[in-house]
Amino acid sequence: MLRVRCLRGGSRGAEAVHYIGSRLRRAVTGWVQRTFQSTQAAAVSQTSCAAAEDNNKAPDPIPEDCPVCSHNEWDLLEEVIVGRAENACVPPFSVEVKANTYEKYWGFYQKYGGQSFPQDHVKKAIAEIEEMCNILKMEGVVVQRPEPLDWSVKYKTPDFESTGMYAAMPRDILLVIGNEIIEAPMAWRARFFEYRAYRPIIKDYFRRGAKWTTAPKPTMADELYDQDYPIRTVEDRHKLAAQGKFVTTEYEPCFDAADFIRAGRDIFVQRSQVTNYLGIEWMRRHLAPEYRVHTISFKDPNPMHIDATFNIIGPGLVLSNPDRPCNEIELFKKAGWTVVRPPLPLIPDDHPLWMSSKWLSMNVLMLDEKRVMVDANEIPIQKMFESLGISTIKVNIRHANSLGGGFHCWTCDIRRRGTLKSYFD
Repeated sequence: MLRVRCLRGGSRGAEAVHYIGSRLRRAVTGWVQRTFQSTQAAAVSQTSCAAAEDNNKAPDPIPEDCPVCSHNEWDLLEEVIVGRAENACVPPFSVEVKANTYEKYWGFYQKYGGQSFPQDHVKKAIAEIEEMCNILKMEGVVVQRPEPLDWSVKYKTPDFESTGMYAAMPRDILLVIGNEIIEAPMAWRARFFEYRAYRPIIKDYFRRGAKWTTAPKPTMADELYDQDYPIRTVEDRHKLAAQGKFVTTEYEPCFDAADFIRAGRDIFVQRSQVTNYLGIEWMRRHLAPEYRVHTISFKDPNPMHIDATFNIIGPGLVLSNPDRPCNEIELFKKAGWTVVRPPLPLIPDDHPLWMSSKWLSMNVLMLDEKRVMVDANEIPIQKMFESLGISTIKVNIRHANSLGGGFHCWTCDIRRRGTLKSYFD
């Protein structure tokens, strides 16, 4: 493959090459989107023709002794992986990191990229997550943890070099569908080798009967990213998102597992800064015909991970972020779902949130249909859950929030007691 770099201040010939390359990139992206839409439409047609037959067909039974089995976000939680804040490092300030972070923190990334997050803050986050693990155990949940690795080590591939980040958010990299663990390919260069922290756990699950799939690993070459992605203000982000433009291109499949959320046979996903259409199509083909992958979208200037925007907490029950409304919400209402708008979060403006928004308040973990792990500081959402007849298990992870996630992000449910059903017919 011929790779051309056009440096700023180059010759007119280089400018011409850059122009031609940009035209080709737009043409390829358009082709991928059209192909994705047409294949998805064809899949819907085929599914409708065979719907009665498929829905009446009993799925292959999962062995009772299989350590991995989870079909949705709300069945009784029996085993979970909880991430680690140990040795967490600030990712280098590359184009994909810039596109996913807030302008007020860009100076922080430029100064500390490749170094540890503030040590005092990390120590408090570690203590909070340890307490969270203790509470989960007291609630009868088996807790597994990834390996504590040194994320400051610099690495180099034929296409890029970087340092690592952390193993704090297993939801970002692992997706459990039935008795299968899927390793996501990821889209940040700083997270290329993050899977290494989870391999000892996954190998143990595999030896005990679980399925284990690793999605195609992207090269993360320069072509995967729009190197000229124009983000200067929030308004820029809104315009680009509305136009369907993201920092990741369609050069190769990429996705984070946290852009997918499960409801039995139906899996919902968003095209985001870290999940492209090729990644979604890979997942759709991989899971067909037993599962249906639905692409949904939101009025979100910076889409990255679905679970602080659209969090399914029960059969036909979903939290929908009022600041980022779902463009397809009427489909859920027509299917009989109850859509709940969570209250505004209370997290103060001066609390650092280097990689997330205040809406981590709705990034909750369901222990079953009637129990939820929720932020101890967020009283309004606690009252909301209580009004729904759901008891709250209050835990403070405010410093852990700063590293980019709430309870749902910090965990990956490995085993829930339940069966595969359809909730979106």
